[in-house]
Amino acid sequence: SRGQLEGVVRGATGDDCVFLYTLADTRLRDVMHRVTLEKDIMAIDIMGPVVGALAGAIHRDPAWKAGAVRTTGAEYFERVDALDFAVQHDDGRNAEELDQADIVLIGVSRSSKTPLSMYLAFKGYKVANVPLVPGVEPPPELFAVDRSRLFGLVIDAGTLSEIRRQRIGDLGPYSGGYADIGHVEDELADSRALMRRLGCFVVNTGSRAIEETAQEILRHFECALPRQGAAQVEQVPETFHARRAPRRRLPRPGD
Repeated sequence: SRGQLEGVVRGATGDDCVFLYTLADTRLRDVMHRVTLEKDIMAIDIMGPVVGALAGAIHRDPAWKAGAVRTTGAEYFERVDALDFAVQHDDGRNAEELDQADIVLIGVSRSSKTPLSMYLAFKGYKVANVPLVPGVEPPPELFAVDRSRLFGLVIDAGTLSEIRRQRIGDLGPYSGGYADIGHVEDELADSRALMRRLGCFVVNTGSRAIEETAQEILRHFECALPRQGAAQVEQVPETFHARRAPRRRLPRPGD
């Protein structure tokens, strides 16, 4: 409030006192300017001149609404829930809850499962991912997942081998044949065989940005679920900080 602001400024002491402020309310900015002048205190308006210049450049009047970028509507909480779900169902955890996921990703180690899960979760989708490990049978719940929700991630052996080679330093003597090209080729062949068995849609993640891969997944996901009535798939932005399409209830097996 105006009184609180005046109290804070008038209570400041010392020659080395400096105020850096970003006040959206123009009345409070005027108060700040006046009071700091009265007390001969250095004050810098960080936001005002920048917003004013932008307003002049685009010929639009700013709303000057405090907290506009921190709204907490239903979409915000859905996104938080989706991110929490992705964390709780990363790397095969809580596989018994795969039926609660909007999207399930599978793939060998270092095939971008976790980055994709988090990106899609930020857009509001509940995503689980399951690693395909040589000699380890996938959880039985995976075979009950609706294939329209299931996506297999693949990558060419050479690229995957190089990615894993960069990780060997962290693994030390326990790396084994982790990055060996022959081992990688066998691992990818086994994963493709399982993906064919599951009937899932396969996406190549090699040499592609996470955003591009996510766009392909969402395009297929929306087309496979026409009951959602979406006119088109949202274009995935070039940066992680983007708005997703409005949340829709997704059909479950038995609906």
